Amino acid sequence: MTGGVEMSDEPAVCEGEREPDPSDSLRTFGAVVQALRENAGFSRAEFAALVRFSKHTVESVELGRRMPDESFVERAEEVLGNTGALRRSARFLTRGEAGLAAWFRRWARLERVAVSMCTYECRLVPGLLQSEGYARAVFDNSIPPLSDEQLEAQVAARLERQRMLTERPNVPFSFIVEEHLFRRPLGGDGVMRGMLDHVLKLTAQRNVTLQIMPVEAETHGCLDGSVQLLETPERRRLGYSEGQQNGRLISDVKEVSLLYQRYDTLRSQALHPKDSRGLLERLRGET
Repeated sequence: MTGGVEMSDEPAVCEGEREPDPSDSLRTFGAVVQALRENAGFSRAEFAALVRFSKHTVESVELGRRMPDESFVERAEEVLGNTGALRRSARFLTRGEAGLAAWFRRWARLERVAVSMCTYECRLVPGLLQSEGYARAVFDNSIPPLSDEQLEAQVAARLERQRMLTERPNVPFSFIVEEHLFRRPLGGDGVMRGMLDHVLKLTAQRNVTLQIMPVEAETHGCLDGSVQLLETPERRRLGYSEGQQNGRLISDVKEVSLLYQRYDTLRSQALHPKDSRGLLERLRGET
């Protein structure tokens, strides 16, 4: 106590620690904190004193402008009844998601906790497999053109997503990709050589499987377009499809089951993973 005022023991907060682009998860968590606080009958000032953080920090958290640290979550839990709601929801908090399309962000959050993932792609080499040079070529072809800042943000977000492949070695990632995508020299021969090397490196991991759908295939189980599938920790299966400037999360059980049937059929029609790697190595030698 100093001069009759209890001092906060929170660390000093600099402007850079505030979230420049609050995520949906931060806004949701903040709304829950505010609802629980108001239900308990505390003003922001009263609650701030109880959790030993400033009123400004409490406001920033409730408005989704600041990522709460562990001590804030723990103290807020104790003050608001120890229901476990804040501890559990805090595990899913993410910072601002600059570089990710608004319609993709929900799926990107599901990817981070998925216990398995499947991707079929017929337009571009999947983002999770793209080299930095290939990703830059993709975004360099955006219409209308991106600013330098936008391009860098999107490349950074794509490379950040790729870390899942190496940081989650117990999660199986399955990819089926059309052969013609590895033959299209997007960005030039140098970019494609780097991209092929990158894909060969990633798919050498035991948890990453790539199958190539050959151009001469006479049957095809997924002619309706690209699709992504995943399984949540609760064993719920979900799908995602994307088009021009939009994306759709698919949760209907029957529809998701159909997509899995199509993906499984495509698996039987595509090249074996070993043969797929052999094809990539031959293409690498030709570039």
